[in-house]
Amino acid sequence: MGLNTRIIVHIMGLLLLCNGSFMLLAAFVSGIYKDGVTLDITLAAIVTMLFGVMAMFYTRGHKKEVKRKEGYIVVTFGWIIMSISGTLPYLFSGTIPEVTNAFFETISGYTTTGASIIDDIEAMPEGILFWRSLTHWIGGMGIIVLAIAILPLLGIGGMQLFAAEAPGPAGDKLHPRITDTAKRLWLIYFGYTVAETILLKLAGMSFFDAMNHSLATLSTGGFSTKNASLAYWNNQPLVQYITIVFMFLAGSNFVLSYFAFTGKVQRILKDEEFKYYAIFILLFTIIAALVVYFNANVEVSDFHPMVSGEGESAFRHALFQVVAIVTTTGFVTADFTSWTPFLTIFFFGLMFLGGSAGSTAGGIKVMRHLLIIKNGLLEFKRTLHTNAIIPVRYNEKTVSEHIVYNIIAFFVLYMLFFIIGSLVLGFLGLDFVSAIGGSASSLGNVGPALGSLNPVSNYNSLPDAGKWWCGFLMLLGRLELFTVLIILTPYFWKKT
Repeated sequence: MGLNTRIIVHIMGLLLLCNGSFMLLAAFVSGIYKDGVTLDITLAAIVTMLFGVMAMFYTRGHKKEVKRKEGYIVVTFGWIIMSISGTLPYLFSGTIPEVTNAFFETISGYTTTGASIIDDIEAMPEGILFWRSLTHWIGGMGIIVLAIAILPLLGIGGMQLFAAEAPGPAGDKLHPRITDTAKRLWLIYFGYTVAETILLKLAGMSFFDAMNHSLATLSTGGFSTKNASLAYWNNQPLVQYITIVFMFLAGSNFVLSYFAFTGKVQRILKDEEFKYYAIFILLFTIIAALVVYFNANVEVSDFHPMVSGEGESAFRHALFQVVAIVTTTGFVTADFTSWTPFLTIFFFGLMFLGGSAGSTAGGIKVMRHLLIIKNGLLEFKRTLHTNAIIPVRYNEKTVSEHIVYNIIAFFVLYMLFFIIGSLVLGFLGLDFVSAIGGSASSLGNVGPALGSLNPVSNYNSLPDAGKWWCGFLMLLGRLELFTVLIILTPYFWKKT
């Protein structure tokens, strides 16, 4: 059986059509603010939609069947096609004239990484800033559907386990049809975005800033409209506390939000991943806050110095940065790499944690860490009781060996690509700290990194080859490794 290429091209056309529609929305915003790039963004939208319509028209007689192979191709190339077409508003408007830089900014947006090459964000037209934030939001929506409905079907990276916990084709369904499931979760996603926009506006942000930051928060992206990111509002703690709450929600399983809205609070309290997700954030915040509080020479931010002893400020900045890194949102209120060597290493370690499965967060995910640790601890028992069958349990259910092996394989591959990623960046001229930071941040879709890529800097200093490489790492991490890597294997393309 060969590939059903017509359905693949048809879906790509549909994605281009959707992308073009979002560009028209950005053009509308551009028109409202009269920023001078309305026609450029509109032209980008027309070109994108034209290609989409052509692709759908010429494949209109396709067989409506997507098998596993087609699924892998659609997911991977869907993100690539969206990223390529998403460069057009930047290129047509001349705001990012170089193809490499435009592609980096776009794929960083769609993968919800939030790493930027723009030196002066505040000089950008409003329509372009809104488009930049929209790429986050579109990518976040896609990730929810991917995690909830698609990856469990493909058996990606241990996500089969999540299929039993989330709605979809099997297990504990919210609704028997994937499309209806996606609609419900998107409604929550949209609702959270509107709610945060309103609250940030009431807290003192302009409507434009509130809207953009909400799009970036719920997608755990991290693009800001200000050069200083959320540090711009360091004298408005309420703005930062509101952002913290929504980063936390975005980094948790969206199915749990559905349970909360339908009154099934017990389901949330019994969920192991959510429990440890919250405990980890609380514990790490206490550690970071104490270190900041008791170090007399620590400056919380280049934009808002703090002397030792300011308790609320130490707690708020520690909490903000812990939540931002764990959820891989990547907003910054401070340069945490200047907070003591201990905290630099500490936050570097948090880049590998990730949020919850079924969230918009990147990284390895809390669920995988839990199962790896549980399996490791059970190995001691198995060593002592060689004939005993001691299964790993998660949420009071037995986890099959196949899923455990899949998760261990995912972890090994993740660390392997972190090392390869660091080596490549080192080969391209980055120093050790910048190379490991850039690799970990790109693969985990975090955004801010270490060294020359620190939170108050950007990725513009990377050589062009480094930008393309980091873009590949972002895609690899965002699509759970296996989705991309399996396409690169020779046997995937053999006819079966």
